[in-house]
Amino acid sequence: MTSPSGPPTSPNSPGPSGTSSPSGTSGPSGRIRVGSAPDSWGVWFPDDPHQVPWQRFLDEVAAAGYEWIELGPYGYLPTDPARLTDEVRARDLSVSAGTVFTSLHRGPAVWDATWEHVSRVAALTQAMGAAHLVVIPSFWRDDRTAELIEPSELTDAQWAELTGGTERLAHRVREEYGLELVVHPHADTHIDTEEHVTRFLEETDRDLVRLCLDTGHYAYCGGDSVQLLRTYGERIGYLHLKQVDPDVLAEVVRNGTPFGPAVAQGVMCEPPRGVPALEPVLDAARELDVDLFAIVEQDMYPCDPDQPLPIATRTRRLLRSCGA
Repeated sequence: MTSPSGPPTSPNSPGPSGTSSPSGTSGPSGRIRVGSAPDSWGVWFPDDPHQVPWQRFLDEVAAAGYEWIELGPYGYLPTDPARLTDEVRARDLSVSAGTVFTSLHRGPAVWDATWEHVSRVAALTQAMGAAHLVVIPSFWRDDRTAELIEPSELTDAQWAELTGGTERLAHRVREEYGLELVVHPHADTHIDTEEHVTRFLEETDRDLVRLCLDTGHYAYCGGDSVQLLRTYGERIGYLHLKQVDPDVLAEVVRNGTPFGPAVAQGVMCEPPRGVPALEPVLDAARELDVDLFAIVEQDMYPCDPDQPLPIATRTRRLLRSCGA
């Protein structure tokens, strides 16, 4: 159902009042619902021979103890809603969000192509009963070759296009699909460091635009997730949980390594081997007194197909010990 004050809630998604649950019973405020995503199985692309088949991902994410998943790159999982519904229900899974990629700082010239992409993903996300759409900004350098695509800093005019375009997108996604848009600060994009994240938040409408705080990407770019939650908690609508290996990160920073090769070097590591510590992050999230999804995403592209399941199982066990 649609709420006049925000995006819709459904029996399978946490509402702003913090009262819904998968079973329909009331739950405590500040509840954290943990899930996982194709990213934790080494999936970055809709179709790639280095990635595990989607059937194996669904089987293993359920076997690891998760009940919630994201769609991942559009086209990796089946895009027919009826088929995908059958597949996830057969494994007692539900969908928390879809993901889109945008380059809104480039202005009106990219709007039509952006909306074509977003509308496809939003329609599937809505059909699966999810309430969130995660937006990832485009990279300013190639994530494999390190070739500069454009400057790493935006001009004031480009910032205006980015913030205005994001508000427009959030409004349209809410009006047409009933989804809440959450923007994902990401390494090697223009929304990355504390300075850039703060500017983005200050220049966008708090009633339209919220963040998907990714603890790994924010640490990768020098940010403090606990501080962000305590300073801008009302703007955090969704969480991605991951950790960074500080030793690998120091080498990445020293060498100017782009994000793709950094992941191949193991910069995103299995918890609790890295930073930030996840228990303080989850504690700070609970203090917001709202329900949140916390989706585990351990970037591992490429990876051995037998690697993800044991890591996912251990990570789920760790998060249970943190009260999630």
